Amino acid sequence: MRKTETTFTAGDLAPSHVLTTMTGETVAVPEAGYPVHLQFRRFAGCPVCNLHLRSFVRRADEIRAAGIHEVVVFHAPDEELLKYEAELPFAVVGDPDKTLYREFGVETSIRAVADPRVWPAIARAVGSSMWGAVRRRNRMAPVVPTGGSLGLPADFLIAPDGRIVAAKYGEHAYDQWSVDELLAHAAQAAATAPADPTEAPA
Repeated sequence: MRKTETTFTAGDLAPSHVLTTMTGETVAVPEAGYPVHLQFRRFAGCPVCNLHLRSFVRRADEIRAAGIHEVVVFHAPDEELLKYEAELPFAVVGDPDKTLYREFGVETSIRAVADPRVWPAIARAVGSSMWGAVRRRNRMAPVVPTGGSLGLPADFLIAPDGRIVAAKYGEHAYDQWSVDELLAHAAQAAATAPADPTEAPA
């Protein structure tokens, strides 16, 4: 297992980046005026990742209504992301060299697929992926994915000032925030955010 020395918790300042998405657009992390949900997924076409991300796609309107901007990172080059993840309605960033993964302390471990808690999700995800491929709705996952198949997920909610509101490092491949957990973190952050000193008094 690769261990990292840097991990982040609530209250830490996140590294600042202007990232390029798979479609060539740029996205700032942190972003002025909006909290960013920075998701670290695994490889492009990962059935477990896509099973989870479908729940975010179904509730994308709720996430936008909460003012949250989604940025999803895969350890894959853009050409693979465009092949497997083109339909995601979020900013998708490729990091095939895992530079961002190392910077945020996101690990690789056999626990990603060996933890028994992930096995039901793997079975559902593989079954869904195969059925989608049979119906020609999606491609089968790559046999030898870029960056390997043992990556662990991670989630960070980053305030506009760069402060990390909440962070989660997954213990297995399907251990990440649900939409409800993300919305709860965002609501709590909004309720406890300091008043804007530039606002005029009522």
